[in-house]
Amino acid sequence: MNQVITEINEFGVARVRLNNPDKHNAFDDQIIGLLTEAFAAVAGNSDVRVMVLSSEGKSFSAGADLAWMRRMAGYSYDENLRDANALALMLKTLNDMPQPTIARIQGATFGGAVGLVSCCDMAVAASAASFSLSEVKIGLVPATISPYVIAAIGERAARRFFLTAERFDAHRALQIGLVNEVVDAEQLDQEIDHLIDTLLANGPEAVRAAKQLVLDVSGKPIDQQLINATCETIATIRVSEQGQEGLNAFLEKRKPHWIKD
Repeated sequence: MNQVITEINEFGVARVRLNNPDKHNAFDDQIIGLLTEAFAAVAGNSDVRVMVLSSEGKSFSAGADLAWMRRMAGYSYDENLRDANALALMLKTLNDMPQPTIARIQGATFGGAVGLVSCCDMAVAASAASFSLSEVKIGLVPATISPYVIAAIGERAARRFFLTAERFDAHRALQIGLVNEVVDAEQLDQEIDHLIDTLLANGPEAVRAAKQLVLDVSGKPIDQQLINATCETIATIRVSEQGQEGLNAFLEKRKPHWIKD
């Protein structure tokens, strides 16, 4: 059985799906490697315009697989460091993808799976979904996922949920910024499709540049160097082939060429 499945349609929508429902889509070192490969392949595919990360079964992901944790309990420091670096590479590969990414969350999302959600640009959760940064319950800490989770939910929320490991619902996840939308389960795919359609209506190169812009500007002081960089960014894209097509399509009241019926 393929534990990670990638499908790409004719509109450039990639769907990467965890397929380990019997274990609640928990991941181990092998699945981490498969996810890294899948994310890297999608990132390098210029035909892909958006990626949806989802999973089979009733849970989004239970985080680390129990059998893997048992193995890690007997690992040396160097072996644990190697495993942590593999997880860190997978998360960074997802976080740095040039295309917009959407997490589709239908159920339980625990531990490292919260890191997966945090690395995606957008996240839509079913109202029955639940979340937990559960590491401290077993004497560990959410270290590798922490840069992405803190960026998503902020330091204040992290100070609570990293320390308590309490389980919280989709509406609390929405409140703290972990997810962007909460809908009934039967509306989950409809909301995902709406986001996809919205993204596909925009200039592909502009969408990539806008995503990179957030990463480049976030947390930086508003000094002359940053101002110069943002001015150079807009000037470059205005004179680009896509920028010219978008402006002309707007002025001529027609659809730009990247919109497919």
